[in-house]
Amino acid sequence: MADWFLNLPVPWMALIVFAATFLITGGVYLVVTRLADTEWATAFKAVSPGLLPVLGVLFALLVGFIAVEVWNTFDKAKTAVATEASALRAVVLLARNFPEEQRTRINALINRHIEVAVRQEWPEMALRRATLSPLPTHLIEALDNVFALKPIDESQQAAKPEMIRALRAALDARRQRIVISESAVGAVKWVAILLQALCALVAIAMVHANNRRACAITLTLFAAGVALSVLLIAAYSRPFTGEISVTPELLKQVIATEAKGDSSR
Repeated sequence: MADWFLNLPVPWMALIVFAATFLITGGVYLVVTRLADTEWATAFKAVSPGLLPVLGVLFALLVGFIAVEVWNTFDKAKTAVATEASALRAVVLLARNFPEEQRTRINALINRHIEVAVRQEWPEMALRRATLSPLPTHLIEALDNVFALKPIDESQQAAKPEMIRALRAALDARRQRIVISESAVGAVKWVAILLQALCALVAIAMVHANNRRACAITLTLFAAGVALSVLLIAAYSRPFTGEISVTPELLKQVIATEAKGDSSR
């Protein structure tokens, strides 16, 4: 689906989806009801109403299958960002066990990593252009600094391996969010949903062609369900794109919290 559409605010996205759905539904209604006044009426009467539940179930299965995949991916994106933020926060807290010079250097590297993530990686992830090729140099440098630390007491000895584990967790979480940012609902899946919805609309119109008021009501109800399903999937289809997306707020809080901590000392 087009990037411009997925970047729209949800109300505008809903307006476009519902307008397009009801426009197509109106076209189906006009075509079928006009054909019902011709020799096609006999063919329409022969269409079994039992076809409608089958088409409805198929549409529901398609929507459910894709919706579960989309929401699982969205949850994985949130988990990856939360894991990265938690790991970085742990490093910041554990660094307090070391002398100020070493602590300041590690914190500065963590802050620069977060700034790069917010200013550079997030816009790239929103456009699905982020790759694993650029190395997280600040995190790697922070890890090198932690490896070089020489603990002199029990608290530092206990903190060093925990900091190494936290930095490795942050590196893995960053890798996961970049990989997840490349996910999207494929064109084949969108075509399958829309064609199945169109088939159901046509079948509904044919079954109710002899009663135009019932036909219009039934088509309107089903079209509303189709539009809502498409809107929900589209709004969550890319975890880092659009109004409903995973933001870097948790990462920003790591910088903000540490700044407050520094000012209070």
